[in-house]
Amino acid sequence: MIAVARTHQFVQCAAVAGINPEILIWARETAGLDLETAARKIDLGAARGVSGAERLAAMEAGELVPSTSLLRRMADKYRRPMLTFYLPKVPAPPELGQDFRTLPDQGDESNVLLASLLRDVKARQALVRETLEDDEDAIEVEFIGSGKRILDAAELGRAIARAIGFDRAEYRARAKGEEAFAYLRSLVEAKGVFVLLAGDCGHWSTAIDVRIFRGFAIADPLAPFIVINDQDAKSAWAFTLLHELAHLLLGETGVSGGTPAAGVEQLCNDAAAAVLVDRAEIGNLRGRLGGGGGDLDVIAAFADNANISHSMVAYQLFRAGVVDEARWTELRDRFRALWLGQKDRERQRNRGKAGGPNWYVVRRHRLGSALLALARQGMADGSLTPTRAATMLGVKPMNVYPLLAEARRAPN
Repeated sequence: MIAVARTHQFVQCAAVAGINPEILIWARETAGLDLETAARKIDLGAARGVSGAERLAAMEAGELVPSTSLLRRMADKYRRPMLTFYLPKVPAPPELGQDFRTLPDQGDESNVLLASLLRDVKARQALVRETLEDDEDAIEVEFIGSGKRILDAAELGRAIARAIGFDRAEYRARAKGEEAFAYLRSLVEAKGVFVLLAGDCGHWSTAIDVRIFRGFAIADPLAPFIVINDQDAKSAWAFTLLHELAHLLLGETGVSGGTPAAGVEQLCNDAAAAVLVDRAEIGNLRGRLGGGGGDLDVIAAFADNANISHSMVAYQLFRAGVVDEARWTELRDRFRALWLGQKDRERQRNRGKAGGPNWYVVRRHRLGSALLALARQGMADGSLTPTRAATMLGVKPMNVYPLLAEARRAPN
């Protein structure tokens, strides 16, 4: 540690630089990093016999002032905006709603990443709300909180279907699960809900495990948001979207994940399932199940035909009493292993291929039509600057114009 006798001098330097040492500690700790790990991540090495961890501790004690370049590295590795370090005091925790998960929310790196993602989503949602507040034609989404008194899953499922005009036959008529999800997403966005696909903090290396987080809902009547973890199987996205939509009807903001044990998560799960599949259809599978490996094929065939996930069907078999919990767990783990194997094979096949999907196409898909349309309108009427639009979209200002450019259709 730097000599204590010099503390007053360095604190004065910190005050001049506008850096609050308490924020340095808070930013590091909320990123889940100890001193040694943080020093390594921000490339703070030893100098004059003082280790990187000791130098960082001195900065957090107000004895040394970090350089601007070091602050940029801290902002990157701590996943905080640069301006955070110049705040007069540690900010209050953001209101991110309830944690509906059955998993612990501490001690896992994915939870640190999740906290960063939720902060980013909340900031972007607030900007969307500000933009809509300035729009005289903007109206609130009437079904937010409309199902607060509904305690029956089937009734809540019917309320969801009515709210968005969902047609199960039309959903199942889509050739692929991705097309079915696109149909469902378009219905939800047409009602004023912003549906985003986000499962990392901007890079594949920050992917958040689906067992930590599957979805997030912000029940704001003017700017309701639903975020789906796109690290999950694509066949599960529709179910997650309906699950989070159930939260919106209940008027509840929060994050979902893990296996629901009871309460509101179970209600939302059962309501989402009721929209996608009839309980009688699940019961009819009883006679086709033999308890062996062939059950996987029976479940997969039904799920693929209905454009729903295999694990969701297995779970509904458990909920209907067709299989016991041990068998459900076995089926769930088997389907997950098959999915992970498929992902790995696809990764191996794509590894040797040149090029890849266009970044702007992928980004537009993740952002959704509703958010893109709002940003386009804001840029056109001058209510959004490129910088604010970039914040809303989660991209750099230089990417705003090409991102918002309408994709050209090929000539007939």
